[in-house]
Amino acid sequence: MQDSNQHHDAHKVDPGKPRNGYEWLSTIAIFFLLLLTLIIGTGEMIHGQLLRVGEQIYGDPDTGIQYSFLRAAPEKPSCERNIDIDAAVQQQMAANQSDEFADFFGVASEEDVRNSIIAGQASCVEKHNFYDQIVTHIDEHPSVRTYRAFETTFFGIFKFGTEYRALLLMLMVAIASIITTFNIHHIGLRAPSTKIDFKVYGVAMVIANLFLTSACIFQYNSAMNAGVEVATKMQIIYWLWIGLFSLLTLISLYKLVKPPVPTQEGGSIGLALLSVPLYAYMAISTGANFTFLMNYPMGQAIYLGQLIEFSNIFLSLSLFIWVGMLLKRTRVVDLFLNILRPWNFAPETLTWLILLAAALPTAYTGASGIFVIAAGAIIYREVWNAGGRRQYAIAAAAMSGSMGVVLRPCLLIVVIASLNKEVTTDLLYHYGVYVFLLTSTLFLIISLILAKEKFRIASPAVAFPNSAKALVPVSPYIVIAVAVWAFYKFVLDTNLNEFTAQVIMPIILLAMVLFDSLRKAPEPQPATGHWDESLQDYEHANAPTHEPREQIGFFKSVSYATFETIGHIGALIMLMALSVSVGGYLERIEVMSIMPTDLSSIVMALTMLAILMIFVGMVMDPFGAVILISATVAPVAYSYGIEPVHFWMIALISFELGYVSPPVALNQLLARQSIGDAEVADADAEVRHLSFYYRFERWLLPLMVMFPAMLIVTFIPYLLKLFGWYQ
Repeated sequence: MQDSNQHHDAHKVDPGKPRNGYEWLSTIAIFFLLLLTLIIGTGEMIHGQLLRVGEQIYGDPDTGIQYSFLRAAPEKPSCERNIDIDAAVQQQMAANQSDEFADFFGVASEEDVRNSIIAGQASCVEKHNFYDQIVTHIDEHPSVRTYRAFETTFFGIFKFGTEYRALLLMLMVAIASIITTFNIHHIGLRAPSTKIDFKVYGVAMVIANLFLTSACIFQYNSAMNAGVEVATKMQIIYWLWIGLFSLLTLISLYKLVKPPVPTQEGGSIGLALLSVPLYAYMAISTGANFTFLMNYPMGQAIYLGQLIEFSNIFLSLSLFIWVGMLLKRTRVVDLFLNILRPWNFAPETLTWLILLAAALPTAYTGASGIFVIAAGAIIYREVWNAGGRRQYAIAAAAMSGSMGVVLRPCLLIVVIASLNKEVTTDLLYHYGVYVFLLTSTLFLIISLILAKEKFRIASPAVAFPNSAKALVPVSPYIVIAVAVWAFYKFVLDTNLNEFTAQVIMPIILLAMVLFDSLRKAPEPQPATGHWDESLQDYEHANAPTHEPREQIGFFKSVSYATFETIGHIGALIMLMALSVSVGGYLERIEVMSIMPTDLSSIVMALTMLAILMIFVGMVMDPFGAVILISATVAPVAYSYGIEPVHFWMIALISFELGYVSPPVALNQLLARQSIGDAEVADADAEVRHLSFYYRFERWLLPLMVMFPAMLIVTFIPYLLKLFGWYQ
C-alpha cells in the first residue's frame, strides 16, 4: 500500500500528513463522519443516561411531573375549562333530536347526556390543571429548556445517523476511495516505481472502474424498470455508487495520462503486473466473468450491496482503523518496549514477548492488518535492534497482527457469530484462547530452534531497576484507559466488550493523544543502533537517542491520524467489498460442488476444507472470506459432522496461514507498507549470499509456525474425540 508520489521524498514528507487543500477538506469530512459514527454507536446508551439524568434533575414524584412531559414545549388544551353545563346539555339534546339515525340507535336521556358532559368537563379541567402544573414547573426550573434542547438535539442526530447509517458508510467510503485512488494508495504486491509500472497500473485501474461503473448502471436500470417502487434512500445509494465509480474512472484516466514521476528507470511487464492493485485484479476478473461468461452484468453491483447490508460491521471497522492510526500517533508502543529493553533479551525471546503483548491491541483493533500498519515498523526496528536478523524482524512484524484475531473482543469473531447461529462469541473466544497459546508457543519453539544464541538476558540487578523506572511513563496511559472504561461502566452502564469496543476504544485513544499533546517532556526516539555482542551493558547497547520528535498539538495529531485512516479505509474497505464480489462469483459457480457429498472419512473432509480455506485466506480479506465461507462452506462442513466451533477454529487458523502465504500474503504486504520498501530491499540485499532459508526467512518463518498450528487445530480435536479422550 504505497503512495507513489512519496517514494522519492519519503525522508522529507510524512505520508500521514495532508499536503494540500482537498486532502485537508477530506480529512475534516472523514473526521466528522467518524465522529457521527461514534455518536450513533454510543447514542442509545448516552441518550438513555440523558433521559435518566433529566428525570433525576427535573422530575417531581410528589406532583407526578416526569421529565418525559417536559421534553417538548407544553401545548395548551383546546377545550374550554369553564362552561355552562345546563346550556351544553340542552344544545346536545337538540343535536341528538335532529340526528337522522336517532330512531335507529335511540335518543340518549337528558341524565345520560349531563353525566357525559360532566365527565368530559372534568377531564378538560384535569388537562388544564396538568398544563398549568407543567408551565409552573418549567418556570421554576428554566434550565430545563436548555437541557431538553441539548437532549432532543442529540436524539435527533442519533436518530438521523441510525436511519441513514448506510448512506453514512457510503459517503465515508466514497471520500476515502477518491483520495486513495488519486494518491495511488491501493494495496498491491509491489509499489509502482517505473514508467511502465504506472502505465500498466493506470490501464488496469481504468478497466476495473469501468466494469464497476457499468455494473452499477445495469443494477440501477434493472431496479427502476422492475415495476416495484424503489425507496428514495436506495435510489440515492444507487446514484452514489454510479457517481463514485464514474469519478474513480476519470481519476484513473487522469493518472494514466499524467502519471507520477518515476522513481526508478527500466522496468518490465512482469514486474508492472505485480504493481496492479489487488482491487483492480478482483474488479477485472469478476467483471469479465459476470459480464461475458454469465451474462450477469450487474453482478458486481449486487454483491457490493453487501457493504450496505453489513454497514454496521464496516462502520465498526472504520472506527478500528482510526484506532490503529491514533495508536500510531501515541507513544504507547514505544513506552511499553522501554519496559523490555533493559533486559537485553535474545531477539527470539524479545519477539515472543512482543507478539504476546501485541495480541491484545490486535484484538482491540478488530482485524490483523490494522495493528500491523500501526505498529509494524516499531516492532521491526525493536527486534532488529535487539540483534535479530532483518528478515526475522520483518516476519515478526507481519505476524504481530495475526495471533490476536481469536481473542476477545476481535470484530471478526462477532461477524462469524452474527452470520452463524450455530456458534456464539463466548464459545469462539473460549477456544480461541487455546489457539492463541498454541501459535505463540510454536513461534517461540521454532524461533529458538533456529536461533544461533538460544538465551540472553541482562543482569537482573541492572535490568530490574531500569524496567521498573520504565513503568512510570506507561502508568498515565493505563490510568486513562481505566478512567474511560470506568466512565462507560458506571456512568453509561456499558461494559467494554466485543459489541462496544469499536466506540469505546476511539475515546481511549483520543484521550491518550490529548495527553501526549499536553505533555511538556521531550519525546526520545527509540534505539536506532544494532545490538552488538561486545556490548553487554543495556545503557550502551539499547539506550534511546534523545533527539526530540516534532511537537504537535492535539488537533494536528488527530488530523494526521484521520488522514492516514482515509487511505486505509479507501484501500482496505474497497478491497473487502471486491472480495465479497469474488466470493459471490465463487458462490454462483457453485465452487462447493467440487466437494464430494458422500465422504466416508471425516479426515478427508477436514483436509479438503482446510485446503480450501487456506486458498480463500490467500486471495481474500478476512471479512469477505467469512461472508463467503458462512454462505457456502460452513453448511457443507456441518453436514459432514464437523462441530461448528471446531470448524470455525479451523477456518480462522487457515485464514491466518493464508494471510502470510504467497502469492498475496496480505499481512506481509501491510508489514512492508509499514516498514518501507527501502528497508525491505536492504533486508533482502544483506542475505543474498546466504542459504535458502535465510534469504526467504520473512516468508518461511510465518509458514513454519502457522502450518503446524493449522494441522494441530484441524486434526487433534477430532483424534481426541475419536479415542474418547474429549467429548
